[in-house]
Amino acid sequence: MTDTNTEIKQTIDASNVVLFMKGTKEMPQCGFSSRVAGVLNYMGVEYADVNVLANEAIRQGIKDFSDWPTIPQLYVKGEFVGGCDIITEMTLSGELDTLFEENGVSFDKDAADKIREANG
Repeated sequence: MTDTNTEIKQTIDASNVVLFMKGTKEMPQCGFSSRVAGVLNYMGVEYADVNVLANEAIRQGIKDFSDWPTIPQLYVKGEFVGGCDIITEMTLSGELDTLFEENGVSFDKDAADKIREANG
């Protein structure tokens, strides 16, 4: 395993929820990263954010690690969940709530319901 893969694995293992994104959760640097961070922030999910723009090795390494070509990438309890489109669909269908519940990740259920109401 390369040093980059080791670093990625350690980052994923260190937190229940990790978002590899362009920018930070406070200041996303692309619309897709902003959408996923916005959902997590609104739902009150505690998560680690990794700014791939700050490290080219991580930026390419996470794509190779997950075999997924785009950023952002969300991991829950060490498992790759998906990118922006998948997270958006899971949020609207309630699947993300279920995933968080099954993995003991706390979130604001009312906020999740409000997202669905606003987009229903």
